[in-house]
Amino acid sequence: MSNLSQLLHPKALRYVAAVAQLGSVQAAAREVSISASAIDRHILLLEEDLGLPLFERQPRGMRLTAAGELLLALSQRWKADLNRTLSDIKHLQGVSQGHLRLAAMDSHVNGLLPEFVLAVAKEHPGIVLEVDIVSTDEAVQRLRAGEVDLAVAFNLRPARELHIVATADLPLGCVVAPGHPLASQAQVTFKDVAGWPLAAQSKVLAIRRYLEKRHNWLLQEARPPLVTNSLQLVKSLVRSGSHVALTSELDAGPEILAGQLCFVPLKDKSAQPQTVAVAVSAGRALPHIARMVAERLGAHVIDYLVRVRAAGADTKRKKPKPRRDPK
Repeated sequence: MSNLSQLLHPKALRYVAAVAQLGSVQAAAREVSISASAIDRHILLLEEDLGLPLFERQPRGMRLTAAGELLLALSQRWKADLNRTLSDIKHLQGVSQGHLRLAAMDSHVNGLLPEFVLAVAKEHPGIVLEVDIVSTDEAVQRLRAGEVDLAVAFNLRPARELHIVATADLPLGCVVAPGHPLASQAQVTFKDVAGWPLAAQSKVLAIRRYLEKRHNWLLQEARPPLVTNSLQLVKSLVRSGSHVALTSELDAGPEILAGQLCFVPLKDKSAQPQTVAVAVSAGRALPHIARMVAERLGAHVIDYLVRVRAAGADTKRKKPKPRRDPK
C-alpha cells in the first residue's frame, strides 16, 4: 500500500485486517511496520467502544469474531473505494492509471481473456489488471462486496445490485471434431447426441446443473464415460473424435477459431440458451477508467463471439470426412 493510501485508510481498520490475515498481532506488526503493543492497543480500544470482542484470542493465534468479520468487510470496502478514488484523481491529471480487479470464468482463460488483457495493456499501460477465476455465484458475491470492479460471467440473473454492461445469448449445442458424423448436420437433437460417448461436465459447472434439471434423461441414457470439472479435458477428448460434448460455442471458442472443433446447435425448443454478460456493481461509483475498461470488455466479448461463429461456419463448409461410427 502506498504512503498516500496508508494516510487515507483508517489505521484501526488496517490493523484489524492485518491481524485477521496473518493470525497474530506480532506478525501484523511486522507487516505494517509498527509495534505490536500499538496494534493491540488500537484493537482493545475498538473492542471497548463497540462493546464486543473483535477476535478470539487463542493459543495458536487470533481468530475473527462475527463483529470482527463485519469490520474486516468494512476495511475491504474502504480500501476498494479508496483505490477507485485515487484512480479517478489520476484520471483528472490526464493519466490512465489504476488497479482494476476482474472476476472471470475458467472457460475464458484460454479464450477471450488473453486478447482482452493484451488490449488493455496496450490501450492503458498504466493499469494493473488483477484477474480472479471464480464461479458465477462467486463473481456476483465479489461484485456486491466491492472485492472486484467488474465481472464477465455466465447466466447472471437480473438484480438491483448489478449493472449489465453487455450481454449475449449462447445457444446450447453439441461440440464435435470436424470429421465427426454430427459435424455436417445443420442441427442435432438430444437423441442424436445420446448416440455417442458423452464427455460430461461435473456438477460444479452451471451447464451440468442445467442439463440435470431439464434433460437428466440424456445423462442417464448416454451413460457418459467421463465426468469432469475440467473443460480442457472435455475439449481434448472431443478433439480426438472419441467423444461429443454439450456446451456453448464460447466455451469452445479457441478450438473453433483454430478449426479443431465444430459447434452444432441443438434443435430443441426446451434447450434454452445460456448467456454471457459483463457486469459492474450498480451500487458503487466506479472510476472513469474502470467504466471504460468494462465497456471495452463488453465490446470484446461480442466481437469474439462474432469471430467464433464466422470461423465455425467456415470449418463446416469444408466438410471433412467422418471418422467414426456411433457407439
